[in-house]
Amino acid sequence: MRTRKALGYELITGRILKELPEVGLRAITLIFNSVMRTGYFPAEWKVSQIITNLKPGKPVDEVTSYRPISLLPILSKLYEKIFLTRLQPLLHEQRTTPDHQFGFRQKHATIEQVHRVTNAITEALENHKYCTAAFLDISQAFDKVWHEGLICKLRPLFPASAHKLLQSYLEYRYFQIKYREAYSPLHPVLSGVPQGSVLGPLL
Repeated sequence: MRTRKALGYELITGRILKELPEVGLRAITLIFNSVMRTGYFPAEWKVSQIITNLKPGKPVDEVTSYRPISLLPILSKLYEKIFLTRLQPLLHEQRTTPDHQFGFRQKHATIEQVHRVTNAITEALENHKYCTAAFLDISQAFDKVWHEGLICKLRPLFPASAHKLLQSYLEYRYFQIKYREAYSPLHPVLSGVPQGSVLGPLL
């Protein structure tokens, strides 16, 4: 874990985790194993704190002038990293991710996708064929993911234990907004994958 990451609401940093004595690490290991065994993602890990940064040159009295940044509990992100290492082999075996998808995949840089598209265009031109393309930009794609639909799509991909944990991970999430020293009440997250999370891009 990076030691200079911004704090979530629980105020635990990466440096604190790295300096824990062995008894502390054993306690965290026990918690992580319990999460995996029970399929229950702790409610305290599902609260994100949102801070807002004013965009340069924008008026301070407009909501759209601010860029929200979501801060998640560090134990949640640490567990997600471990859980992701268990999910990736399953996805690789089933070839769930198409070969032509380059976003959010290791060893799949943007430039390689450009080469793939350029090659398709070149082949079409050399064979005197038409070559067409459609580019779609989905507004707020991460924020608009339908939870029930996603959970349904995940069911055939993973064992029941992993599916149960992912369902618990997505459901009953909350956020609060921090502005200087003021905090908003907790509000439910009804759609979308957690911004800034480890599992979010995969989901």
